[in-house]
Amino acid sequence: MDNSDIKSKLNQLSQLLKGEVSDENIYKAQYATDASAYREKPAGIIWPRDHADLFLTIEFAHKNKLPIIPRGAGTSLAGQVVGDGLVVNTSRYMNRIIELNTEENWVIVEPGVVLDELNKYLEPHGLFFGPETSTSSRCTIGGMVGNNSCGSHSLIYGSTREHLLEVHGFLSNSEEVIFKDITQQELEKKCKQDTLEGKIYQEIYDILSDQENIKEIHKEYPHKDITRRNTGYALDILANMFPFVEGGESLNISKLIAGSEGTLMTISKIKLNLVPTPPRHKALLCAHFKSLSESLHANILSLKHAPRAVELIDDKIIDLAGKSAAQQSNRFFITGKPAALLVIEFAEDNKDLLSKKINALIADFKQHNMGFAYPVVEEQNINRVWALRKAGLGVLSNMKGDNLPVAVIEDTALHPKDLPAYANDINELLASYGKDCVFYAHVGTGELHLRPVLNLKDPQDVILFRKIAKETALLVKKYNGSLSGEHGDGRLRGEFIPLMIGDTNYKLILRVKKTFDPENILNPDKIVNTPPMNTSLRYRKQEDSKVFKTVFDWEDTEGIVRATEKCSGSGDCLKSELIGGTMCPSYMATRDEKHSTRGRANILREYFTGTLKVDDLYLDEVYEVLSYCLSCKACKSECPSGVDIPKLKAEFLQHYYNQKGTPTRAITVGYLPVINKVFSFVPWLYNAVVKFPLSKNIIQSFTGFTHHRNIPAMSSKTLKTWAKWHKKTPARHKTIYLFADEFTNYLESDLGIKAIILLEKLGYRVVVPQHTHSGRTLISKGLIKKAKKTANRNIELLAPMVSSHSPLIGIEPSAVLTFRDEYISLVKDELKDEAIRIKKNTFTIDEFLSNEMNIGRISKEAFTKEKRDIKFHGHCYQKALSSTKHTQQILSFPENYTATEIESGCCGMAGSFGYEKLSYNLSMKIAELKLLPEIRKTSEDTLIAAAGTSCRQQIADGSGRTAHHPIEILYEALIKD
Repeated sequence: MDNSDIKSKLNQLSQLLKGEVSDENIYKAQYATDASAYREKPAGIIWPRDHADLFLTIEFAHKNKLPIIPRGAGTSLAGQVVGDGLVVNTSRYMNRIIELNTEENWVIVEPGVVLDELNKYLEPHGLFFGPETSTSSRCTIGGMVGNNSCGSHSLIYGSTREHLLEVHGFLSNSEEVIFKDITQQELEKKCKQDTLEGKIYQEIYDILSDQENIKEIHKEYPHKDITRRNTGYALDILANMFPFVEGGESLNISKLIAGSEGTLMTISKIKLNLVPTPPRHKALLCAHFKSLSESLHANILSLKHAPRAVELIDDKIIDLAGKSAAQQSNRFFITGKPAALLVIEFAEDNKDLLSKKINALIADFKQHNMGFAYPVVEEQNINRVWALRKAGLGVLSNMKGDNLPVAVIEDTALHPKDLPAYANDINELLASYGKDCVFYAHVGTGELHLRPVLNLKDPQDVILFRKIAKETALLVKKYNGSLSGEHGDGRLRGEFIPLMIGDTNYKLILRVKKTFDPENILNPDKIVNTPPMNTSLRYRKQEDSKVFKTVFDWEDTEGIVRATEKCSGSGDCLKSELIGGTMCPSYMATRDEKHSTRGRANILREYFTGTLKVDDLYLDEVYEVLSYCLSCKACKSECPSGVDIPKLKAEFLQHYYNQKGTPTRAITVGYLPVINKVFSFVPWLYNAVVKFPLSKNIIQSFTGFTHHRNIPAMSSKTLKTWAKWHKKTPARHKTIYLFADEFTNYLESDLGIKAIILLEKLGYRVVVPQHTHSGRTLISKGLIKKAKKTANRNIELLAPMVSSHSPLIGIEPSAVLTFRDEYISLVKDELKDEAIRIKKNTFTIDEFLSNEMNIGRISKEAFTKEKRDIKFHGHCYQKALSSTKHTQQILSFPENYTATEIESGCCGMAGSFGYEKLSYNLSMKIAELKLLPEIRKTSEDTLIAAAGTSCRQQIADGSGRTAHHPIEILYEALIKD
């Protein structure tokens, strides 16, 4: 079927479904990859809304002989959800929890339910789903079934398969089916049915009733003591069930579906066994070792102490975490320079017993001369350690250049006793090719994630990619291990399955696939009949990429293309508001992946590395997608790879304007500080114009602003003017330079005046130096040629003044933090050193006051003892480039003031974003996710605080409450003379 036929057929399907169908290039580009090394453009994408939609989709695929590729969060590492068929994404709509039974401890869910969200739902009932993955904030239950996922606590909870009770869904011919426990009588009845289901039961019975087949399965499949074994289809599991083994568990084909990666059926509902929540007292022993080998021997010793989990982190992960803004602080427990860490978890209801267990293991380590440091982490810090471990995949992308740790042998599982010898074999193998490796993962169950450093843009390394994979498979076979422990076979390992389980068994799993899917439409080319594993790779040679002159300096990523390639595909950005965090607000509100960090990075990478003729990806499509990025900067800190989409967006927009011209809206917003400067001489005229209905409507129509908001009024006098005539007080402590940003200077000068008076009362001499505006509005609109000039001018003006003794302080986070972020890659080369020096001595006013309070320069005696409760919302830039802990501290500094942060993510305003007609509705939708409902629940007696001018405007517009800058609250708290 050619493209026009597919388009026509998809249009017909879209008329039948309640969900959506698309064959737009922008979607095909973002779904062309997952978290693996593969890239293949799909024919289209389908987002079914329910069971009926799924049936119609499978029926359509069967009728038109089009492949179906099931996809949840798309975090697969073996290319399971990449292909040229129809991607069926259940995560957007089919994410309902259907039924919970707390007496029998089971739940029925749709395949798109996210693991962490399920466990949040179950928590009040004292239950949870045991297997957990490092991607638990976004991985779907359907995906966990497809891969038979395990996770950190598989020592206790095993794999998804062990908790799978039933799967409901559709076979390849759209026949509806339920696979669950069946009796001998039910099996005989099913085998007689003249249906595809009947043929499946008969084929399974024929295969596993043959004793020669059973003998071969037991001989060649991975050793049964290896709990993580996902190589091929799980015939070895079914072979141990009744009627094939007397006294075995009842035959349940859902156990075969687990780990089958959507190649045997399409799931619509899943019934899961649940377990009680863990004991309430937990602790992590984070043992430090001088060598990898020592840590792997220590793992064997630790298992004798019955821990709940044992995880390995090597020195490369530790070092790379130090380069990740999201993970730097999570290295708090590390002492010295360990070559490897074992994170060993214990949990007990009795705290004394917990301590006793940990001390016993430490004593055992010391007795065997293993390790050199044994920090114990408890309570809230436990999550920080696990966050560091879970970020392993993402932080690997922080390596510079094209030589990167590659997912090729990252899923091997062996008996723990064999790991030291196996690791030595792997190191020798890689050394023979002059390569190195990253080691991490679930060593307690014998799982190692091994990532050799390769350049998959180099044809020689592409050949080596396959050589290493094959030779590793031979090593794993030597130890009777499993080539896949939890990540699946997919495209990556499928071709080595005959080597792992033998030709006879491979023929058996071919029979299984042929019976389930005779026309090969269910996720073809995965597990069986897979192409060579070093084909259809996502990486392209640098010389094949588009070349154009950039404005930003991209030296830190060695070019703009590599900046987009930093995205590992791990999908940390695909979180809902229930999970928390700020990244990505537009994705949280729409659940549309093109509005996520990964979606945007994929699209930008496709644009920069492809040619328009080949990829058919147009400039306007990229522009449209980036228009809904709020430039909140959360990706820079929350993405473990540190993909900076706002910076990429700004560069792309300038590139776009160079070719298409600059829109009026972008010019108006970008040059707003200049417009405000002109009107600052006649603020009364400006205010009259923006308030008078007719002129206001004309302005809003001209600029593309919504009529649902009022244009902010201008202050009667600018802050710079007031400061010029204000008599400065001598400094008791130090002189500080206050950056009169364009928002405070023109629109909220009263706030700036209060800030100066507050600082002076606390003993500081405040100077408003000569400077221009920050350039924030220019950068946000992609006018970075002009922003570059602004940055250069500010550095030239401020460099002679700003130092560690006289820092630069700012009131508006988005403006002052521009000195700490974009300026470094905007200024000309000869000013870079000065820019870096200023960056080190630039602080938000919250940071400055917090630091001064900590060193004792500011006394509580300066403030009232009156009681006040405050709830504050953190600005996105504070969260990404600073920390809201400073706001928390200064608002709680007066003796009886208590400040609580609202866990609200982004407010949705983001400067002009919330004012623009095109994005107003999305802006409000984001605000309604968490922030505005929390504000409405807050009593009138509680003060609301927000450092950002946009945040305060959004709170006022959306809730009717007045939000104060923290400085206003401290100013009012001052004991007046």
